[in-house]
Amino acid sequence: MSTDHRTETSTPFSAQWHSESATPPPGRVIEADDRMKADTAYRLACEGTALLWRGDFHNARQLLQAMRRRCDRKPVRHGADSAESFHLHRRARGHRARVLGRLIVLLDNDYRVNLRRAPDVRAACIEAYGPPAQPMALALTELLGVMGAHRWRVTGVAVPALGARIHPHYGVFSPVRGEYVDLVARAPLPELGGRRRTAFDLGTGTGVLAAVLARRGIEHIVATDISPRALACARENIGRLDYNRRIEVTGPWLFPDGSADLIVCNPPWIPARPTSAVEQGVYDPDGAMLRDFLAGLTTHLEPGGEGWLVLSDLAEHLGLRTREDLLSRIRTAGLHVVDRIDTRPRHPRASDTTDPLHVARAAEVTSLWRLTG
Repeated sequence: MSTDHRTETSTPFSAQWHSESATPPPGRVIEADDRMKADTAYRLACEGTALLWRGDFHNARQLLQAMRRRCDRKPVRHGADSAESFHLHRRARGHRARVLGRLIVLLDNDYRVNLRRAPDVRAACIEAYGPPAQPMALALTELLGVMGAHRWRVTGVAVPALGARIHPHYGVFSPVRGEYVDLVARAPLPELGGRRRTAFDLGTGTGVLAAVLARRGIEHIVATDISPRALACARENIGRLDYNRRIEVTGPWLFPDGSADLIVCNPPWIPARPTSAVEQGVYDPDGAMLRDFLAGLTTHLEPGGEGWLVLSDLAEHLGLRTREDLLSRIRTAGLHVVDRIDTRPRHPRASDTTDPLHVARAAEVTSLWRLTG
């Protein structure tokens, strides 16, 4: 959606508004530069005014940090129960994202940022958005996310279970939490009487689980995803690991045609609405992917095969889903639990006592459920 604005200083500009979280273009824009105080910027942003930055790029980042500190000064109210506390926490995070998202910058039609001390973001933007076409206006927070994703894509994430690095793309969930990868790397494979093993990796993301299965000796794997960015990311990683002959990446759908001996799925574990593309790896309204995986599993499993559901129980500790609800879904799908392998989280937030959701995070367990029809 194109936006044409005239700021309070009567400087017109026209640019394509872009927001990965589908935030509408700002209705009121004023220019801001190094003279603007953090208190003023915070007040204006809270009132709904967007600030078009015209000053030094590094000063814009410092202003953003100052605005973030002001957002965080207001304590998040705790609810009467875990579910209410979660929703209050999400509401506070949403407010902070909206306020910080009102500090905006312009990119030229070749993705240049014409600000003092601005970095060269062209490669990062091409990776995230494709070839440039026209000037773009976007939140500084989004541009910083694009820059960070570019660094992750270049350096990669070490995956001990692979003995290699996985390179996530912008908008694709990164395998920085290694618990679910380790579960797939050590769970016993189904006994198939010596026949050739096949597997599906549903919602492959970066392709990390498909690669782990290939490293474990699965002869043919089909990896699927509904996200074009994830499909491109998985293909690149599979090619870098030299697994192209054994792993086929396809989509956009959940189940491919046919059946397999092993079907692995690590769906989003919190049934709530995501606010950005990368959050789709964590949040899924009504647990739709979990539901569809369980409902379609029996018709896609070979005789003697298994479905591996890799799922955190954080939603249970937050009061968003019960264990009985999960077990009921498994039974309704005509499935049986063969075994469950558990692991505790190792990420820093599990031990962060300042996190409003610390009690739930500290109790979290990630499980691999071995299911048969």
